[in-house]
Amino acid sequence: MLTLLFDGIAYGMLLFVLAVGLAVTLGLMNFVNLAHGAFAMAGGYVTVLLMDRAGVPFLATLPLAFLIPAAVGAVAERTLYRPMYKRPHLDHVLFSIGIVFMTVAAVDYIVGSQQQIIKLPEFLQGRFEIAGVGIGKYRLFIVIVCTVLTAILQLILARTRFGSRLRAAVDDPRVAAGLGINVNQVFSVTFAVGSGLAGLGGALGAEVLGLDPSFPLKFMIYFLIVVSVGGTTTITGPLLAALLLGIADVMGKYYVPQLGAFVVYALMVAILFWRPQGLFGRGATK
Repeated sequence: MLTLLFDGIAYGMLLFVLAVGLAVTLGLMNFVNLAHGAFAMAGGYVTVLLMDRAGVPFLATLPLAFLIPAAVGAVAERTLYRPMYKRPHLDHVLFSIGIVFMTVAAVDYIVGSQQQIIKLPEFLQGRFEIAGVGIGKYRLFIVIVCTVLTAILQLILARTRFGSRLRAAVDDPRVAAGLGINVNQVFSVTFAVGSGLAGLGGALGAEVLGLDPSFPLKFMIYFLIVVSVGGTTTITGPLLAALLLGIADVMGKYYVPQLGAFVVYALMVAILFWRPQGLFGRGATK
C-alpha cells in the first residue's frame, strides 16, 4: 500500500512538472496551448537521441532537455503564438491542435514510430526498502528533482521582481506597459520557461510514461485534467491535482485494472461537480 502511494506521488510530481507550463500559459497568459505536450515530447527525444547517437550520459542530457525546448518555445512564442493572443479561445485550440498533429507527423517521419527505450544509469536502477516500503530509486530521483523545481518556481512567482512583473502584465497589460514593463518580453520568457519545464518533464518521464510520436496526444487529457482540477490562479492547485491524479491512477490500475483510467476520470468529474472553478480557482474563496 505505502509502496503504491509513493509510486503515485512520484507519478503525480512528474505530471505536475509536465503540466505546470500549461497552467502558467493558460492561467497567467490566458492562452490555451494544447500543443504543450509537443514540447514535452521534444525534451524526451532530446534525451533519447543524445544518449543513443552521441553517447551523452543521462544526467548530462537533462539540462539540454530543458534548454532546447525552451529555445524552441521562445521562437515559437514570438513568431507563431504572439499574433494569436488576442484571438478567441476556440482559435487557440484549433491552432495548437494543428501544431500537435504537425509535430506528431514530423517526428514519426524523422525518427520513426517505434517506442523509444532509455537505459538509466546503474545507480538509478532497482529498488530499496525503508521500513518495509519498497522505493524505486528512479521514482525517488523524480520526486527529489520535481520537488526542487516546484520550490524554485513558487519562489520565482511569489518573491521575485519578475514574478511581480508577470502578475502585473497579466492583470492589465496596458497599465503594465505604461509603468515601463516590457510585456512582450515577460510573456516570451514565461512561455519559454514553461516549454522548457515540459521538455524536462518529458525527459524525466520517458522511462516511466514511454515515448513515441503519439506522446502529445496520449497525455494531452492528463495535462488538461491537472489544470482544470487544480485551477490556474496558483501553482498550488495544479500540484495538488497532479498528486491526486497520480495516486488515483496508480491505485486504480493496481486494485481495479479492468477499469483502466476510469478512476481518474470519475475523480475529475466529482471534483469539478463540487468545485467547477478547480481546487484553487478564483471563485474558491467566495
